[in-house]
Amino acid sequence: MKNLKMVFFKIFFISLMVGLAMKGSWINLEDLQNFFLHHIQNNLQTISLLSFLVGFVWILYMLTRPKPVYLVDFSCYLPPSHLKVSIQTLMGHARRAREAGMCWKNKESDYLVDFQEKILERSGLGQETYIPEGLQCFPLQQDMGASRKETEEVIFGALDNLFRNTGVKPDDIGILVVNSSTFNPTPSLASMIVNKYKLRDNIKSLNLGGMGCSAGVIAVDVAKGLLQVHRNTYAIVVSTENITQNLYLGKNKSMLVTNCLFRVGGAAVLLSNRSRDRKRAKYELVHTVRIHTGSDDRSFECATQEEDEDGIIGVTLTKNLPMVAARTLKINIATLGPLVLPLKEKLAFFITFVKKKYFKPELRNYTPDFKLAFEHFCIHAGGRALIDELEENLKLSPLHVEASRMTLHRFGNTSSSSIWYELAYTEAKGRMKEGDRIWQIALGSGFKCNSSVWVALRNVKPSANSPWEDCMDRYPVEIDI
Repeated sequence: MKNLKMVFFKIFFISLMVGLAMKGSWINLEDLQNFFLHHIQNNLQTISLLSFLVGFVWILYMLTRPKPVYLVDFSCYLPPSHLKVSIQTLMGHARRAREAGMCWKNKESDYLVDFQEKILERSGLGQETYIPEGLQCFPLQQDMGASRKETEEVIFGALDNLFRNTGVKPDDIGILVVNSSTFNPTPSLASMIVNKYKLRDNIKSLNLGGMGCSAGVIAVDVAKGLLQVHRNTYAIVVSTENITQNLYLGKNKSMLVTNCLFRVGGAAVLLSNRSRDRKRAKYELVHTVRIHTGSDDRSFECATQEEDEDGIIGVTLTKNLPMVAARTLKINIATLGPLVLPLKEKLAFFITFVKKKYFKPELRNYTPDFKLAFEHFCIHAGGRALIDELEENLKLSPLHVEASRMTLHRFGNTSSSSIWYELAYTEAKGRMKEGDRIWQIALGSGFKCNSSVWVALRNVKPSANSPWEDCMDRYPVEIDI
């Protein structure tokens, strides 16, 4: 290192002398040229080696560095107005179905209807959520045809709007990742999209099933990995869930809860690894963190699709769910924290960790102040209790969880797509500024807790046909607790 510094100093000195000589200074130009050539010849080998190493390292870096992943735009599906249902209308449908003997088998089971009504009243859902056509008619239509119709309307509606807003042609898409947890027909949903939009033959398509409400982040992470391998291309991520086939008609209370929360919804996201797309992209993907605690039996079994005692399929939520969710969330936070938190918070977390492990086991875990790392939080709108819990544990303000609460109120739990409705809400409020950092966090069966971190590349305005266009002036609303 000392020799290299000496070489650079000599070159600088020689350049200075040349400059003075060219201005007619007292230095003899011929002597200066001889001096310059003498030292260049003596150090030519060093300079050549240095240049080669610098060039080699630069080329190696350019070839191996992860390509930035940009979010060009995204689109959330807005169902037609005739699918809107109030809580009163929904419970009217339930009573009518019970009286017709379509569900709950026993006509004396009014308590099951009352149980669901009480959950709905405390759920945080508003009066304008959506349920599919198959569940609004009598008799109920829960067959494959009705289920496929719901999913096609959601996916195609989101994709049509995305293609229209971005101007990207379907033939430009090189990667397609679709996630739907419980509805996975054959051919797959990914194949359905390929067929509808006539995507190219060499498209890299994946269909993720059975991965719960956190699958939207998983799909983004999978697309990111593929974009690191396949250069200069676009990727589309589609996140949805099917309601038609998942209405539970049995009498197990732990399975009836899902009827009260899940609603129609879906989102399509356009990602790119092309450097020229940075100028028009909304966000850049910074981190994805995926935590899976399924090796533990309690985690694996806390949310399970199974048959009840009467052979009716539903999703069982066990009493271990809150504990499992808290533990998995804690691991995700511990993994994400070192990547995003300022140094002061990292040190405080580390010191508390050492004290607790070696000196004071009774010491409470230190919860970092994530408000120093993020301006916006998109917490999966799984239910009011989940949002309350994360608001308290992460010490967030009501403003930080507003997008989650309002999404739950307006659209219900749309599963893996809810984090995109929340991001659309923040945009529609005009709060997304250049450089703002966004944390999307979702929990799902298995049990999983997944995070994605984005940074805004500009002051972001809502895209055309945002799901909040027709109601933004009414939000936020007061929610009865």
